[in-house]
Amino acid sequence: MAKEHLQVLSALDAAKTQWYHFTAIVVAGMGFFTDAYDLFCISLVTKLLGRIYYHVDGSLTPGSLPPHISASVNGVAFCGTLSGQLFFGWLGDRLGRKKVYGMTLLLMVICSIGSGLSFGHKSSSVIATLCFFRFWLGFGIGGDYPPHIR
Repeated sequence: MAKEHLQVLSALDAAKTQWYHFTAIVVAGMGFFTDAYDLFCISLVTKLLGRIYYHVDGSLTPGSLPPHISASVNGVAFCGTLSGQLFFGWLGDRLGRKKVYGMTLLLMVICSIGSGLSFGHKSSSVIATLCFFRFWLGFGIGGDYPPHIR
């Protein structure tokens, strides 16, 4: 097994740079960028949510999310990421990583759009839909980093 890995690595070292190499670098780089962006941009969004939905009229200070709501909005994607890593790791070992990567990408696109279009008439319903889509977004992000489960 180790000899096969060395042969594969030697073949990669000897190969000429082709368009496929650039494509692979861009796809992998964009995957890491979007994952980090989706997970860490929410801290800025929570400040906006506080100012829009939790502003008290007549107050001199801008509104802010209550701590338990802020923690929920920030943490739900990380819970989804852990769940997604375990599920997509298991699924990737059975179906193949390429198929699973396509599924995670589709899930991430749909849930990113859903997060941006979170809806509701009350602040609680907006936060609930945002948390719902952020959990599933995190689930898809977890599929980008699956462990080998055997």
